[in-house]
Amino acid sequence: MSLAKVLAIRSNSPKSFDDAVRSGIARVRAEKSPEWIQGAWVAGQKLEVENGVVTTYRVDMRVAVITR
Repeated sequence: MSLAKVLAIRSNSPKSFDDAVRSGIARVRAEKSPEWIQGAWVAGQKLEVENGVVTTYRVDMRVAVITR
């Protein structure tokens, strides 16, 4: 039997929401073996805007990781 843990990740990117998600997954992969990652979902998105221009794309996501 496997147990899973859900990690809460916040990730930023100056490029896009997609890039922010990829960056968040890469951070988890750096700490855990890639095959331990079972899935992920975006819990929220936020833009930071300065002078009418998007400067940062932020995602709050959850990543399910096998622990056993």
